[in-house]
Amino acid sequence: MKNRYLNPEDIYLPPGYSIEVFAQGLNTPSGLLFTSAGDLLIADTGYITGNPVIYRYVDNEFIVLADGFHVPLLGITEFEDKIYVAHRATVTIIYPNGTRSDIITGLPSYGDYSNSKVAFGPNGKMYFGQGTATNSGVVGIDNLWINQHPFFHDYPGSYIMINGQNFETPNILLPNVEDVTLTGAFSPFSVSNLSFETRKGHIRASGGILRSNPDGSDLELVAWGFRSPSYLKFDEAERLFVANTGYDVRGSRPIANAPDEFQFVTPGLWYGWPDYAAGEPVTASVFTPEGGIQPEFLLVSHPNIPPKPFAMFPPNATIIGFDFNYNTNFGPYGDVYIAEFGSVRPRTILDIDGSYHGVGHRVSRIDMSTGEVNTFAINKSGFPSYLTREGGLNRPSDVVFGPDGAMYVVDMGLNTVETPNVFLPNTGVIWRITRTTERVYHQYPRKHIASNNLS
Repeated sequence: MKNRYLNPEDIYLPPGYSIEVFAQGLNTPSGLLFTSAGDLLIADTGYITGNPVIYRYVDNEFIVLADGFHVPLLGITEFEDKIYVAHRATVTIIYPNGTRSDIITGLPSYGDYSNSKVAFGPNGKMYFGQGTATNSGVVGIDNLWINQHPFFHDYPGSYIMINGQNFETPNILLPNVEDVTLTGAFSPFSVSNLSFETRKGHIRASGGILRSNPDGSDLELVAWGFRSPSYLKFDEAERLFVANTGYDVRGSRPIANAPDEFQFVTPGLWYGWPDYAAGEPVTASVFTPEGGIQPEFLLVSHPNIPPKPFAMFPPNATIIGFDFNYNTNFGPYGDVYIAEFGSVRPRTILDIDGSYHGVGHRVSRIDMSTGEVNTFAINKSGFPSYLTREGGLNRPSDVVFGPDGAMYVVDMGLNTVETPNVFLPNTGVIWRITRTTERVYHQYPRKHIASNNLS
């Protein structure tokens, strides 16, 4: 069943490139993988069916390879002929004989943001991101998981001291009582803080980058202070980069105008969450919501001055999957092409231009010599296809370069107009972009790549 109008002519690309529909009729695909054996695997989140699935795509048919994972399934990776599946709170190995084993369980992924797809480093270690429970460090009525996990909250990655600020909200855990409650940072809902309370660091930290052996043993924390490290990958120079989304204007501690961040990861550093955005303190006036309250620091002191991002994206871009281009016939050698999923806020007449036009719903290119970001593929209208009903991009979630040198773009599908988080069945698409006019891009010296950002 194919429920989506598709027309590649509705998508703008730079001169010399063409785009086509490679596969369609999926539900909510989150990523794809070209295996060393020559197979193409597609991961489905399970958002629609409640049953995440990994498909093998053969002769235009989707053959189930494995299912029954936790929602959402957010990525698949191959290492030493095994498939590593990242799904909520869990990392699972699928062995060549079809058996499987959960090698990491119990991750703190029951809040707003889950654990990410795994990546393998040059040291043979497995790396992955762990998202935060909340938007900005405080459990509030915007966290829809409170009733299922009333004692859940964020956990820091190092010893911290909190300033004792508390936030007043209706007590939604006692709906029959007309009462309000106070909630502090890094605490369960309705638990207030005293000034100068301390919290110990956790390996399984909220907003952390973790690593382990390929079998899941010897888990350790690499860095923390990210909000939603949704995707990470090593380049050929063995450097680790991560896509991290910025704060929203919501909850007990709303923060405005926070950009998305493409960060180079240095082990041992804190990257700013919940008190900095893109290397700037949230106490700066630019982060004050319109008509709202200026955010204050939650921490008394900070582990370090957070690094500036390698590249930045506008608020609501929601950057996710990315890949490095090493095909000089396709584009500049080593540059990153990244999926911008787009705003996850409910649409209103008032915010349509600010949240949708010029933001997200595209594939962008990061110039790895300068950190400059440019749009590569976007609908000609500038809006997602679910709003305009044109036949182009809607929710790009991953970008992968295939063995044929083409770029494959995973489009999660059409969402409803009323809410950006409810998807329509059979509207997921895989797009294929190729270069039609041959051009060779010169490789630049790796030592010159954005040295100002990697110092």
